[in-house]
Amino acid sequence: MSKSSFGLIGLGVMGKSLALNILRNNFSLSVYNRNTDQEAHLLTDFMKENEHQDLVIGFSELKDFVHSLESPRKILLMVSAGPAVDSVIDGLITYLDKDDIIIDGGNSHYLDTEKRIAKVEEHGIQYLGCGISGGEEGALKGPSIMPGGSKKAYQNVSPVLESIAAKDASEKPCCSFVGPGGAGNFVKTIHNGIEYAEMQLIAECYEVMRHTKSNEEISDIFESWNKSDLSSYLLGITVQILRKKEGDQYLLDLILDRAANKGTGSWSSQISLGNGMATTMMTDAVFARYISAQKDRRVAISRQVKRDVNIQDIEESIIEDTYRFARIVNHQQGFALINELSNKNGWDIDLSEIARVWTNGCIIRSSLMERLIPLFREQQDLFDSKHTLEQLTQAEEAVSLYLKYVIEAKSPSPVVSSAYQYWLGITAGNLPANLLQAQRDFFGAHTYERTDSKRGVFFHTNW
Repeated sequence: MSKSSFGLIGLGVMGKSLALNILRNNFSLSVYNRNTDQEAHLLTDFMKENEHQDLVIGFSELKDFVHSLESPRKILLMVSAGPAVDSVIDGLITYLDKDDIIIDGGNSHYLDTEKRIAKVEEHGIQYLGCGISGGEEGALKGPSIMPGGSKKAYQNVSPVLESIAAKDASEKPCCSFVGPGGAGNFVKTIHNGIEYAEMQLIAECYEVMRHTKSNEEISDIFESWNKSDLSSYLLGITVQILRKKEGDQYLLDLILDRAANKGTGSWSSQISLGNGMATTMMTDAVFARYISAQKDRRVAISRQVKRDVNIQDIEESIIEDTYRFARIVNHQQGFALINELSNKNGWDIDLSEIARVWTNGCIIRSSLMERLIPLFREQQDLFDSKHTLEQLTQAEEAVSLYLKYVIEAKSPSPVVSSAYQYWLGITAGNLPANLLQAQRDFFGAHTYERTDSKRGVFFHTNW
């Protein structure tokens, strides 16, 4: 029997879709799924239902799966992040040879990826931590792919990954080697952090409008935005969501206001906190989900806090300008964090190339991302762009009116508030941090710098 050119482990939703994508691009494939009670059907169903019987072989025994692959073996793991990945790697190491390649396609933490690289390299095995974005549909039709780790390994597997990836406006694959170590998984984590903030931002605009407008009216407004410079995948699907009905009722009105999360948003915040970076919007978006999850407690407290609010309408142009303002700030924070970690770790991440890879296939694809490609060829930060600063300055009045409205309407809008406060802080020549330093020196003798002395010279006062 001829051997397969590629292997895939894990036939869950994403794994199955990627497997079909690989087969559709005419690569011979071996697939493996563990034969447990809950998952036994995944392999049999996949083997029965796919249309590429001549290209695929299925296995429930890991040894047979590995031996079915041509050397160097190229194996994509599509299993849950965490201990499951380590368990599969431990099983694979027994059967793999020097120069074989493991590709982790899950949402792994980049520090876990770096530990795994060190582990498998002791056995001469190559490793890629590969961020994949696009959900089930993207996995099937073309995701955005962010590989990091061994560049030699990437060169070996790039024919497959670039073939299955989405294509940008120039028909170039939305797949590019990000950098060494955990760079690929790190960039995917920040992608998800930006995604959290984008989703919450749209939800806040919806919240402002839903008290005075119908779902259809809000959908029409979002649709008009989506035909402008604000167009994005997330805005587009929101238009569809708002119009979806179950019988005579809008489905959205039947969905409980309790948001879940899988952890990557909080990882983004943890990374920024650990590296002294202010990703205020994605962090507040995570907190917004946490608050939403306390549904029973919120309902109980709301019964005790009576509010008489006379909600007036708000000009749609004010919401639109605020949305545009906050989106720019969100992307600035996300890319600044990528640049900071790239510099600290010597990853040499190309921000323009990351923006390009994110123009199709991924959840945060948008016309804004298209405009960031040339910007990042010239600058390393959105705030280095004079045009960007002018845009944000011009939107200040609209944002302040928006925030005045949500305060008077007692309507929570944490991400917009966060964007505006960050903007005010980052553009302030003087902040009250001098008082913080005085306080720190008073109770802890932590010292301070002075305005009438050189930077880097520290003083202490016996208060």
